[in-house]
Amino acid sequence: STVGEEWSQERNSMSESYRNPLPTVDAIIEMPGDAIVLIERKNAPYGWALPGGFVDYGESVEEAVVREAKEETCLDVRLLEQFYAYSDPNRDPRHHTISVVFIATADGIPRAADDAKTVRTFRDTDIPSPLVFDHGRIVRDYFHYKKTGERPKPRHPSRSLAEPR
Repeated sequence: STVGEEWSQERNSMSESYRNPLPTVDAIIEMPGDAIVLIERKNAPYGWALPGGFVDYGESVEEAVVREAKEETCLDVRLLEQFYAYSDPNRDPRHHTISVVFIATADGIPRAADDAKTVRTFRDTDIPSPLVFDHGRIVRDYFHYKKTGERPKPRHPSRSLAEPR
């Protein structure tokens, strides 16, 4: 047997014995007027969210966030920067996920498609409710960053990630 075959067999047995978080991405799409794009979800959990979703096998997180933004908002985004990674095991009620969040920009008018029932732009003073997952924290962190230049800081593991800033 080759080294590659041995590694493949070991990897297959690992995937059968370990449960791992699922990789996801979210896009903070900046629009004119200091607004960001949010979607109202068509599927549970219902509410407003950043455009985003699961990373496909063989896809980079950069490719995934561009794809998800296009699928849900019909916008061709340009990635500006990787903002932060959010990994609270309770951030998604369906699965343990880790989201890599990007700040992006786009031209045009967002249109709802795919998993999005509605899409709109919002300023920090008119964010809708409820925001699903941990997107309330992400949006607060983003607007704090835009005002102060301070990025989110890693939280001590014993401190609840659901606590407001």
